[in-house]
Amino acid sequence: MQLLFFFLIIIPSAILHEYAHGLAANSMGDPTARLAGRLTLNPLAHIDLYGTILMPLFLFLISQGSFVFAYAKPVPYNPYNLKNQQWGSALVGLAGPGANLLVALVFGMIVRVLPLGAFSGLLAIIVYANVLLAVFNLVPIPPLDGSKVLYAFLPPRYDNVKFFLERYGIILLFIFIFFFFEALRPVINWLFQLFVGGGTLPI
Repeated sequence: MQLLFFFLIIIPSAILHEYAHGLAANSMGDPTARLAGRLTLNPLAHIDLYGTILMPLFLFLISQGSFVFAYAKPVPYNPYNLKNQQWGSALVGLAGPGANLLVALVFGMIVRVLPLGAFSGLLAIIVYANVLLAVFNLVPIPPLDGSKVLYAFLPPRYDNVKFFLERYGIILLFIFIFFFFEALRPVINWLFQLFVGGGTLPI
């Protein structure tokens, strides 16, 4: 039941994540997401057949219920429309994880201050799902948001690194998920306990 609730929570959390990207881009001069009808919280505009439905089910089955992850359809944006050409893409990239951390903070504070009994466990899952989304998306591998942050810091002489990551990003991402994801656990667990004030992990 906990994993099912996690699955139900991570989908709207991923949608909020993508909405935040579009909102940030629009505020910095790029109306692409708004003109495409993606600057909305309507889930129908963001659901991706593979990332939102099939991939989570696949991960659930091959991990025997120990790992589930989902993403929404990426919000389109044109980096050349951004007012800040050096840091604009990085700020758009950070907006998604930032929105997830804000959600985690809000629900973590609710868990801390309100005596909700068993219901606190469900709210803790919301915190955990959003922390997981934020931390995972900051990994600097395309198409994750961390790659946009990395590119902003890379000087032009390292463009070959960018080209390599763009070309093999999907392969590198799956390698990371299956062999190196556990390296993120300490960060995810630390942030979760920071937001909820300690306690055991919900899943």
